[in-house]
Amino acid sequence: MRSLERHRDVGAYALGVLDEAQAFRFEDHLMECPRCAAEVTEFGATTRQLMLYRRATPRAVHPFAGPGPQLLDRLLGEVVARRRAVKRRLLYAVAAAVVIAVAGPALAMMAGGGGSGGEPARIVAATDQKSGVWAQVTAEDEVWGSQVELEVKDAAGPRACHLIVVGHDGSEEIVTSWTVPDHDARPNTMKGGATMQSDQIARYEVRTMNGETLVVLKPR
Repeated sequence: MRSLERHRDVGAYALGVLDEAQAFRFEDHLMECPRCAAEVTEFGATTRQLMLYRRATPRAVHPFAGPGPQLLDRLLGEVVARRRAVKRRLLYAVAAAVVIAVAGPALAMMAGGGGSGGEPARIVAATDQKSGVWAQVTAEDEVWGSQVELEVKDAAGPRACHLIVVGHDGSEEIVTSWTVPDHDARPNTMKGGATMQSDQIARYEVRTMNGETLVVLKPR
C-alpha cells in the first residue's frame, strides 16, 4: 500500500469499513503517522452519529444505495473544515485573553468560570496494576459535549493507543489517539473532545489499537 493510499484510508478505518487485513496494515501505519491518528480522532463524532442513526432506523427500512467514490473525499474535506474552525476559535480565545489582561482583574472575575455552565472541571485518575499504565482525565462540559485533556504514563511502548469514552447507553467515541514512544515513561498529554457530557459518560478507557484495555477511569 502506497503512502498516499494509507492516508486516504483514515476515514474508512474510522468508520470500520476496512477488511481485517487492510485494518491491520493501516494500524501499522497509524503508529508512525500523527497526522492520521489526529484525523481518526476527528472522525469520532461522525462515527457516533452514524451509530445512533443505525440504532434509530427500523430494520424494515431499506438501506441507502452504496456510497460513491467521492464520499471519503467529502468526509475528509469536512474534517479539514472543522479543524480550521477550531483554529479560528483558538484565535478568538487568544484575543479574549488579551482583552482580559488589558481590562484588569475585575473583567477577569466577570469572565471567569469553566465550560458552558460555569461547572468546574472533573478530574479522574487511575493506575492499572496489570499493565502499569497510569492515566488522568480532566473533562469540562461544553454546549456541544465535553472537552477532554488526557495525561498518561506508559513505559511499554512503542504502541498506538486511543482514549475511548463509553456512555451509559454503551455507545463509544474515540476522544484522542497517540503513539507511545519506545520505553518512555515520561507523561504524555493529549487533548480531544466528545459529543457526550459528564452525565452521559460511564467511564473512560485507554486502549491499544488492537483493542487491549490498558486502564479504565470511572468518574464519580
